[in-house]
Amino acid sequence: MTKRTSAKYKIDRRMGENIWGRAKSPVNKREYGPGQHGQRRKNKLSDFGTQLRAKQKLKGYYGDLTEKQFRKIFGEAERVKGDTGENLIGLLERRLDAVIYRAKFVPTIFAARQFVNHGHVTVNGKRVNIASYRVSEGDVIAVRDRSKQLAIVLESVGLTERDVPDYLEVDHSKMTATYVRQPSLADVPYPVIMEPNLVVEYYAKN
Repeated sequence: MTKRTSAKYKIDRRMGENIWGRAKSPVNKREYGPGQHGQRRKNKLSDFGTQLRAKQKLKGYYGDLTEKQFRKIFGEAERVKGDTGENLIGLLERRLDAVIYRAKFVPTIFAARQFVNHGHVTVNGKRVNIASYRVSEGDVIAVRDRSKQLAIVLESVGLTERDVPDYLEVDHSKMTATYVRQPSLADVPYPVIMEPNLVVEYYAKN
């Protein structure tokens, strides 16, 4: 098992939820956490624990971002007019790796980050290899011609466990995706309940 795959499974087990909705998630078989103490009875979480868990789950979902990366995005969400929790979701969904994942060009968010870093993606015709690159409305994201026949791409397009959300317009025959608009929380197809309002509460107190 690769380090990257192992990280995915640990996040699922730690959260006790199949946060990406994957058929192979270990939580489908064992709902307790990893490690020798994972089967101990779960105590009821405090308000702080609930808020921390909501933050860790959202942070983990987007490829286990570092605390520094996630806090920076949250800071930007605070500065934008409107609901901070909704702004946070919108900014996370504008990351290039998130768009590649949502468009079903790759099977996981971890693979999306690696796919972008390895130079397989263009934005408006220009190669971009920064996973955190933020797309804008109307941007056209494409898989480079030399990468369209990669097994990981062909297999991912055929997956039935995920649908492409309506804030993207995707043409799998051309391997292109247009970012139509910034989504709200209700628009994002999370397999589990995400609570950005609790993330806001967490940072308000810490």
